Amino acid sequence: MEVIERKIRLSPTDPASVLGVGDQFLRLIEQKFDASIVARGDTVIVHGDPTEVAQIERVFKELNFILGKSGRLTLRDVTTVLDLIETGPTGSVGAEDLESVILFAHHDAIRAKTPTQREYYQAVKKNDIVFAIGPAGTGKTYLAVAMAVSALKNREVNKIVLARPAVEAGESLGFLPGDLAQKVDPYLRPLYDALQEMLTGEKTKTYIERGTIEVVPLAYMRGRTINNAFVILDEAQNATPMQMKMFLTRLGAGSKAIITGDQTQIDLPSRQQSGLIQIQDVLGEVQGIRFVYFNKGDVVRHKLVKDIIEAYEKFHETPGHDSPNERATEHR
Repeated sequence: MEVIERKIRLSPTDPASVLGVGDQFLRLIEQKFDASIVARGDTVIVHGDPTEVAQIERVFKELNFILGKSGRLTLRDVTTVLDLIETGPTGSVGAEDLESVILFAHHDAIRAKTPTQREYYQAVKKNDIVFAIGPAGTGKTYLAVAMAVSALKNREVNKIVLARPAVEAGESLGFLPGDLAQKVDPYLRPLYDALQEMLTGEKTKTYIERGTIEVVPLAYMRGRTINNAFVILDEAQNATPMQMKMFLTRLGAGSKAIITGDQTQIDLPSRQQSGLIQIQDVLGEVQGIRFVYFNKGDVVRHKLVKDIIEAYEKFHETPGHDSPNERATEHR
């Protein structure tokens, strides 16, 4: 087997920042490759297979780039670069790739793909409470779960709590057969599906058994204080104003929350106001809370989904066809 040597210059201003405290970043890179990697001053000397040497060279090139741009490197930066180079194309990773990657699941990068999705991702990184509002298929829930799993993997939080209103059962589930899990499973299934795409089925099961991940109906969150957690309320258009207030006041120290919903798919009784609509007037000016609005241009499901949404919009704009909710588009 051919073995080559390559000398790679680190950032001349602060080579130790690229290697990490106690060379922790260097150790992480070494674990990914069979090649020999030795750091001497502001230079890294690599001996190994030409393909691996080229990959290692790309790793340090990207780390130098991130350090120059942000002034510091984190463990997440290093793992993201390593995963991108391991699974991605042979070309340069690029700043946009690095900034849009949310999570690596089964060697597949989950990225924010549209401008609104990227705005969403940045909003969650900078704020403790983010509302994601828009039509089905725009990635609101899927990306929220990805961000929660990423935060758990990077030890930014200790647990994930996923909640949905069980509107069809009136939040009174006692009359349904089975235990709690069986009663609410139909309402929470989309959240389980998203989790199992990002974690192995066995890992998801272990996390749930240990309480590291909780998937619960909204009504069962009453009276709790949730610390050091990533909390997601899905289908929030079906939460009443009181339920919305209850949910938001559950947050404790070190927690973040994402609230997702579609104002055009409210299943509450006609006289019951949606808490998702009301909350935009209540919290619209509060610092540390962001509202991100998706539209049909952000749909990432089957191409016909976008056409279906557009057809419904035209239908409700036709005289004589009332919108399902008069205020549903006020904040769009």
